Amino acid sequence: MDKHSDKHEPEVNPPIGFLAGLLLGGLAGAGAMLLLAPQSGKRTRAQIQLKGMELRDQAAEAVDEAVAQTRVKARQIKADVREKAEELQERGQAMLDEGRARVSAVVEAGKTAVQGA
Repeated sequence: MDKHSDKHEPEVNPPIGFLAGLLLGGLAGAGAMLLLAPQSGKRTRAQIQLKGMELRDQAAEAVDEAVAQTRVKARQIKADVREKAEELQERGQAMLDEGRARVSAVVEAGKTAVQGA
């Protein structure tokens, strides 16, 4: 069993869940504000507009942060893959060199056997 199979990788989509929760919470808050507002409609609409702009800015920041985290993770994965590829290449070269040495030894033993016969 692969030793890495027991590890749980962090979810790649938590920012999407956060954004969905942010949007849903914003909508619920706006609805509650409309229902419970003891002020004029004009003032309430201005507050809703302001709150909407704040939520949009927060969502944009969350998206930017998620993109940045994704880029960092992608760079890390790329570096890990490159390292593993180099390691495999080195191991393959070592096996190839070992195989050549064995074949050379067998060929030399065959030549010696033919010459001695």
